[in-house]
Amino acid sequence: MVKAVVAGASGGIGQPLSLLLKLSPYVDELALYDVVNSPGVATDLSHISTAGPVKGFLPKDDGLKGALTGADIVVIPAGIPRKPGMTRDDLFKINAGIVRDIIEGVAKYAPKAFVLIISNPVNSTVPIAAEVLKKHNVFDPRKVLGVTTLDSVRAQTFTAEVNSDSSNKNPSKLNIPVVGGHSGDTIVPLLSKASPAVNVPAADVEKLIKRIQFGGDEVVQAKDGAGSATLSMAYAGFRFAEAVLRGAKGESNVVEPSFVYLDGKAIAGADKVKEAVGVDFFAVPIEFGPSGATKVVDVLSGISDSEKKLLSVAVEGLSGNISKGVDFIVNSASK
Repeated sequence: MVKAVVAGASGGIGQPLSLLLKLSPYVDELALYDVVNSPGVATDLSHISTAGPVKGFLPKDDGLKGALTGADIVVIPAGIPRKPGMTRDDLFKINAGIVRDIIEGVAKYAPKAFVLIISNPVNSTVPIAAEVLKKHNVFDPRKVLGVTTLDSVRAQTFTAEVNSDSSNKNPSKLNIPVVGGHSGDTIVPLLSKASPAVNVPAADVEKLIKRIQFGGDEVVQAKDGAGSATLSMAYAGFRFAEAVLRGAKGESNVVEPSFVYLDGKAIAGADKVKEAVGVDFFAVPIEFGPSGATKVVDVLSGISDSEKKLLSVAVEGLSGNISKGVDFIVNSASK
């Protein structure tokens, strides 16, 4: 029996993500947690004719404890969008605090669960989660996973559009490794590692890379300020969650990218990536197994010179993002 929890289930990502998880054959029970509306969302989903109960929880009456107790996988899209007059630092502090508090609950009530973090900024919220779990002595690098799948989904879709090889126009059949982080120029698509190989006209390469890196802006503009990428992110989060669950059930060769902790020996090949990039967290294709992230798929060897330059820029940005997350927890503890 697999109990899945969505923390932030009433939001723009949380609702469609919860719907997809309700339809998944890998999920037997669904618990929805949010500060508002989660019982209503749960009741709505419970009318769907697939097996498994759905229950909604609010903060009152120890709702976080009720949602998380017995959880096998916790998916966290919780957070707020940036509002008029709000600085990016204001937004960071609010979302960082939300993630910290949910992870405190995970540490207490579901310390062995897989933790999938969607809440932005992922480059900082994953280090926040790691620091909180370390504080409680329950941190397992194989199970704390930043969801960067949307970058790969966009890479597949956008590359297929400009690929001059007419036989490779189906985005679902393309594998475009995307490494680094999950924001702007920390996102590094490795077109040279595409499988099957793609043929992108030279004049379109730079434009394609920028579109993959800043695809979120495209959605915000198209929604005319009324929202951001919620449906595509829900799909990506669901795809990632199913990959984790498929690996947990023993299925072999299950690979998805994830922003993971590289230090130590928990994930095979992670130390080699850390040696190459010099940061503690990094997004790279991961093979999943019963214990979570089991090994890194090496895609950094033999990349092009232009990709090496992109990687250098990404690492510089990541270093500051990671430090910001770690410092948030250190400074919170010192107050």
